[in-house]
Amino acid sequence: MVILYGLVLVCSLKLRTVLGFNPAQAARQQLCRSFLGRLAAALPFQVRVTGDLPDKPMLWVANHLSWTDIPLLGLLQPMTFLAKAEIRHWPVIGWLTTEAGTRFIRRGGGDSTLLSQQMNEELQQGRSLLIFPEGTTTDGTSLRTFHSRLLACAIDTGVPVQPVAIRYLRNGVIDPIAPFIGDDDLLSHLFRLLAEDAAVVEIQLLPPLSSHDTQRNPLARRCHSAIAEALYGPSQLMPIANAA
Repeated sequence: MVILYGLVLVCSLKLRTVLGFNPAQAARQQLCRSFLGRLAAALPFQVRVTGDLPDKPMLWVANHLSWTDIPLLGLLQPMTFLAKAEIRHWPVIGWLTTEAGTRFIRRGGGDSTLLSQQMNEELQQGRSLLIFPEGTTTDGTSLRTFHSRLLACAIDTGVPVQPVAIRYLRNGVIDPIAPFIGDDDLLSHLFRLLAEDAAVVEIQLLPPLSSHDTQRNPLARRCHSAIAEALYGPSQLMPIANAA
């Protein structure tokens, strides 16, 4: 039923465009959020959110474990996503996130200047933007290097950064099923999730970080440290390296 609902939304948006009634970005995001809400509710997760939702647009910066991070975080507030290019071609999810204004990044695509301009535009127009600066997913046992160039848009536009720590737990320990890593495919991963009992997802909204009077490398380090401490404790803080 969730997939059917998504297909109806996609067809509705396409039909409006063909008829010349092109919905505004805010309306597209609202429709996308309605689908993400249904999708998140259908997933076998108990979601626990701590911290305060920001009351103004921010650059959301989160660690990345799975494609499910997007519907779960997208439920919290209207926002634009920065996602890997492959997601654009996923059935329903890819179509709707594209309609909602998602910015797609290609590894080694050589379009970093255009992408930076697009990210700046999103923030300048008063829309929150979600990025995963590790650039890939992990199994949740460690936090990879943050690509600091992705945080430059916050400095360029003077927008604060909202660090987010997300963790999947099963029976009190890191969930080995939720991470979407390696050569996994969407349907196989989804079927594995649905075959198991519900896991717990902890989403921690950490204190926002100012982007004023700083540079992208120090800002990336502060973000990395805040998320690492939230996930693993002070003793597990890891230095950021190769923050290009």
